[in-house]
Amino acid sequence: MNIIIRQETKDDYKITETVVEKAFGNEKHSNHSEQFLVAELRKGNVFIPELSIVAEVDRKIVGHAMFTKLLIKNGDKNYASLALAPVSVLPGFQNQGIGSKMILYGLNLSKELGFKSVIVLGHEKYYPRFGFKPASKWGIKAPYDVPNEAFMAVELEKDALDNVAGTVVYGKEFSE
Repeated sequence: MNIIIRQETKDDYKITETVVEKAFGNEKHSNHSEQFLVAELRKGNVFIPELSIVAEVDRKIVGHAMFTKLLIKNGDKNYASLALAPVSVLPGFQNQGIGSKMILYGLNLSKELGFKSVIVLGHEKYYPRFGFKPASKWGIKAPYDVPNEAFMAVELEKDALDNVAGTVVYGKEFSE
């Protein structure tokens, strides 16, 4: 299987929203509105076009991953970071390494673009393979109640999160 990972274009938007909807269709920990979140994030100031990524197999989009800006706020100090959410792969293409390829591509590109860390709320057995660790290790907290082991961060630069602590502030689109 030849997998091509590339930046999403405006012409891909409808297709990727369908991919996101189908990917989360049977997820029990989903409110089944992730496709609307993606559409709203694209309109906001947290959107980074280069970090909205698709995976193609035989010229068909089968996956989508998005990294958007966020802040880690501690009193009057703000630290820039990224949110990885959502990561979507069509059901017939899951468990074939497509999500991993998109995440690795996105993490590498994020580093190239000068970002120093990424935050994810996700499966505690999946994301550590990419270097994610519980964000609490650095004193970074979620803005709402989530299991400690599911709220994770990864440093894209050595010691990037040393002396960074606080509560994550997601783009307003995540709470609408």
